[in-house]
Amino acid sequence: MSKLYPVLKYGAILGWSAFVVAPFLWALTTSFKTINGVTSGPRYLPWVQYEPSLQGWTSLFGGTGGIDIVQPYVDSIVVTLGASAISIFLGTLAAYGLSRFKYQLAVVKNADIVFFFVSQRIMPPVVLAIPFFLMLQFLGLLDSALGLIIVYVALLLPIAVWVMVDFFNNVPRQLDEMAMLDGCTPLRAFVSVVLPNSLPGIIVAALFCVIFGWNDFFFAFTLTFTQTQLLPVAIVALNSSVTPWWTLSASALISVTPLVVIAVLVERFLSRGHLAGAIR
Repeated sequence: MSKLYPVLKYGAILGWSAFVVAPFLWALTTSFKTINGVTSGPRYLPWVQYEPSLQGWTSLFGGTGGIDIVQPYVDSIVVTLGASAISIFLGTLAAYGLSRFKYQLAVVKNADIVFFFVSQRIMPPVVLAIPFFLMLQFLGLLDSALGLIIVYVALLLPIAVWVMVDFFNNVPRQLDEMAMLDGCTPLRAFVSVVLPNSLPGIIVAALFCVIFGWNDFFFAFTLTFTQTQLLPVAIVALNSSVTPWWTLSASALISVTPLVVIAVLVERFLSRGHLAGAIR
């Protein structure tokens, strides 16, 4: 059994890795094909089974039959990072208050407030489309990056609060108390002591916010028209009477790249080991 276990373990890892990587390899090979390479059956080896072409990539930068994906890419980065940063800032403050202080109004307590935040993600997006549309129209922010940032903050803030409340609940209260015994105000203790030890939780919350914000299509489609266009909407606009699989594959790879890069860069911080030895 001791000899069989490594075989099963690494076999399962290799199988799962192949399952995860296969769609990316398929998209990569398809992005270098033409219509003949796509419709002539499964072909995976360039120069052997098909002649590679850059048409799928050049179409994304104003080429024939494509779009200029640069501006939608920039708009997506601005909206996603702006909304995520605001959501993390406000969500961290709210989560810390809900974790460290007791609130009660009649029968409403801390747990009910947290559930209220989470419940905002339960509603179908279509229920919020008209209210958001009318609100942005009243504010003159329809078809603007700022308008989308406001909407995305309302969508991402519950995620930040939900993740950070659970994490702050697992951060020992003795950290706050020791900092205040050393002369810190509650705010200074929060900023200088609690936040540095909560970095993994903040990163997890930020990852969730970035992923949900970056992948949103519904509100980007219903609340923008010509002045502002996010990446998911631009990719859908590639569809025509003949689906350009080569261009869609290239755009999918470009779209997922930032999320993969961010996940790789922050993976080292996703550890609760920061709290080891924090309490004396």
